[in-house]
Formats: sequence, structure tokens, C-alpha cells
Amino acid sequence: MAKTYAEINEKIRRGEAVVVTAEEMIDVVKEKGAREAAKRVDVVTTGTFGAMCSSGAFINIGHARPRIKLGGGRVTLNGVSAYAGLAAVDLYIGVAALPEDDPRNQVFPGEFSYGGGHVIEDLTAGKDVRLEAVTYGTDCYPRKRLATWISLADVNEAFLFNPRNGYQNYNVAANLSDKTIYTYMGVLKPRLGNANYCSAGQLSPLLNDPTYRTIGPGTRIFLGGGVGYVVGAGTQHNPAAPRTENQVPRAGAGTMAVTGDLKGMSAEWLRGASFKGYGCTLIVGLGVPIPVLDEELAAQTAVSDAGIKAQVIDYSEAYPQIKPGSLAEVSYAELKAGEISVNGQRVQTVPLSSYPAARRIAAILKDWVASGRFLLNQPAETLPGPDSGYGFKLLKERPLEP
Repeated sequence: MAKTYAEINEKIRRGEAVVVTAEEMIDVVKEKGAREAAKRVDVVTTGTFGAMCSSGAFINIGHARPRIKLGGGRVTLNGVSAYAGLAAVDLYIGVAALPEDDPRNQVFPGEFSYGGGHVIEDLTAGKDVRLEAVTYGTDCYPRKRLATWISLADVNEAFLFNPRNGYQNYNVAANLSDKTIYTYMGVLKPRLGNANYCSAGQLSPLLNDPTYRTIGPGTRIFLGGGVGYVVGAGTQHNPAAPRTENQVPRAGAGTMAVTGDLKGMSAEWLRGASFKGYGCTLIVGLGVPIPVLDEELAAQTAVSDAGIKAQVIDYSEAYPQIKPGSLAEVSYAELKAGEISVNGQRVQTVPLSSYPAARRIAAILKDWVASGRFLLNQPAETLPGPDSGYGFKLLKERPLEP
């Protein structure tokens, strides 16, 4: 018998909801079957903790005296470039933003250790951040320069707005060339010296609701240690990716755009990072509760690492690509075992996301829901699914006129 959000939320309010993590749900369905599991379990919690480069924070610093118009000027936070093409004192700091005056940015990006993700981590940790601005004066905003310290407690608003988080499956990165290459998937050794992957697999949010039946604008989530919300489909959302018979994507597929109040988050779950030869990013903690509305969702939330396949891609020349053509298809069970077979060669695997941290996020979210502190939001609409016609496109370059 199908359940509704209202019924599940009422059980949460009364402290009677049965909540398990996605890892625990595997054993429940194995022992009881999907039909009985759907009757017994109300909510399945998920988690992931990995680099999410398409992230950032909007900040309103409050008006200075005399007033200044940051919009259109040059603004840095701890020396890192912030976007100021907004209103007078609104900023956006992207996690991949770099220090303007670091000469290494022009030579070999990634050798430095501090960028936009680190600024967000410092703010969330309660640290003071140096703001410097140079702009033009106007009659209503006469000031042209500002240099001050700001903190999360000082500013009016600060909220994460991440255009693409929680990738549903992703490439396994390898390197067939004869030289070491430096990528957003980490350092890849030559001649298949390693294979890097970045997903929590069976705990990953979108892999537990593969066709997005319960996820869309308004879905309440765990974000950075606080409460966040799904805004809609993230950039590069690709529900048309190849799938198994159980609808589990076999390559990079869905994504989410998410937001949340930075003042309610924790630096434990928002960590700045720097990848050698690539640049800076932010390690984001993200968890989504999946309501077990029926038997189908019970079965899908019991997906295991053995049933999730990923494509091994040669990053020395084959990336980016959409059509099949990978070096191998491997399961997350194989990846997490530490070694896979590619072209007859045994290759060491390296995780770029933390499964223990993902497990902790799922457990924290489980506690929030089970204790009655976290109700589920039914989305205003669900993310575009496999049959929506929504898909990922590569840029079609068109030469500019001479």
C-alpha cells in the first residue's frame, strides 16, 4: 500500500517513523523483500562528501559609511577574487576562484593552497576574512575604496548557492599516456598507474532515487552540516544517460542545484581543497532523505555497490565524451576493493570522496528525522527524468567574424 508525505511526516512528528540509512536498507530488503520493506521503513537517508566545484556563496556585507557600490568594481576576500556584478553590497564567491596576485595562477594553476572554497570554509568556521574593494563613485555611492574585516556574524546574509552538486554516478578517471596529468579528478599516473573515482556509491543520494521521483525544487536536505533545499536540476543534468534494467545510470547522469543558509552550517562539512595542476574547490557534505512511498522506491533505495556501474575514461585524450567508448565498465564494489582490471592490467583505485564521512552524514540525517526535528518536503515538481528529453550538450563552437 502506497504512503503519502503527509502520513510519513505525521509519523515523524509522533516519533514513530522507521528511518534507516541507505546502507542499512540493503540488508532490510535482502532479508524482508521490497514489499515488506516498504511497509516497515518510512525514510531512507543518504550521504556523500566530495569535491563539488560548481558551488559558491552569496554574501550581503551590509552598507558602509559613506556608502560604496561594489557592483562593477573589483573585490577580493582574503585576496581571492569575488564576483561583484550585482547590487551595491552583494557578492558571490565561487569555490574555484583564485587569488588575483598569485603569479603561479598564470603558470601552473593548482600549486597554491588557498581559493574560494577555503574562504567559505573560513567564514563558516567563524574566522575573520579580509575584504578589499576598489570601484567607481556615484552620487548615491560616493566611496571608491573599502578595506575591512568581515565575519559570518557581521554580514546580513550568507547562503550557499551551488549550481551543480550530488552528481549521480561519474567517470572513473585513468591515463593511458606516457606522462603524469593533473586533473579535477586528481593526479593520474601514466600508463594506467591509477584510477580515481568520486562517489559514495550505494549511499549517494541520486543513486537511491534514480528516476528522481522524490527529488525536486523544495526538497529539504542536509547541506554543509545544516538544512538546505534543492532548487532544481543542476547544470549538466543528464537523465538520458545509459541505465541498467533497474534504472541505475551507468555514467554521469542527474545533478541538483542546492541552496542553504551558510550561518547554520559547519566547517566540518564544508572544506576548501586544492588539486595540484587544476585549482581550488570545496568538499561538500550533502544528504537527501528518501521517503519510501511504495515497493518500487524500497527496492531502489536498496541499491548496492555491486549493482552500480561506472565507466573508466582515459583523461589524456578521451574526455569529455558522451557516447560509449570507455576503457572498461566496473562496479563500485570493485572500485572500493582497491583494484580493477583495465585492458588486462590490474589498476589501483583511489577514492576522491570519503565513504566514512558519507556514512556519518546519512547517520546524522537519520537522527534528525527519527527525532522529529526534520520533516520531509514534497517537491513542487520533480527533476526532469529519463523520458523528459532533457539532456547534456557539448559546446558547438562557431568562429567569430574576423
